[in-house]
Amino acid sequence: MLELAILGFLYDAPLHGYELRKRITALTGHVRPVAESTLYPAIKRLEKAGFLIRATEPGAVAAPRHVLTLTDDGRSELRRRLADPAARDITDENRWFTVLAFLRHLDDPAAQAAVLRRRLAFLQEPTSFFYDGDRPLRAEEPDDPFRRGVLAIARATSRAELDWLHDTLTSLGD
Repeated sequence: MLELAILGFLYDAPLHGYELRKRITALTGHVRPVAESTLYPAIKRLEKAGFLIRATEPGAVAAPRHVLTLTDDGRSELRRRLADPAARDITDENRWFTVLAFLRHLDDPAAQAAVLRRRLAFLQEPTSFFYDGDRPLRAEEPDDPFRRGVLAIARATSRAELDWLHDTLTSLGD
């Protein structure tokens, strides 16, 4: 997820590490804050793989800063990862939001639709956070008002996403 976010934000424009970290935190920070000890090793891995380059520019007030720029190989890698996201990128809501934030970089509407169809199929499977044996519980069933709340919120969110997916797939000609 972190590497995908790095590639996605750098696809739009070169950024220095601090700005990149701010943007990733804005996208995922409420759930998974990005520490420098996590971000910079990921940047180094992507740089070593040839997906980005680092250039030093003079700082306006402080020391020089490193600006990161995506290479052509990095752009291709982002599109490859978007076209074929891992299963957990489809099923984990936070990872899904990262894929969705950059899916526009896939130029082919059919490829975009294929990714959306995978998410749609996942959402249409019967599931719950709570079960009675093997049977998923519906929002009305738990006696616990807090569990009912979890299920009611999840149901509303899923319905909104399903509506959006259907509308977007239609607009993509699917």
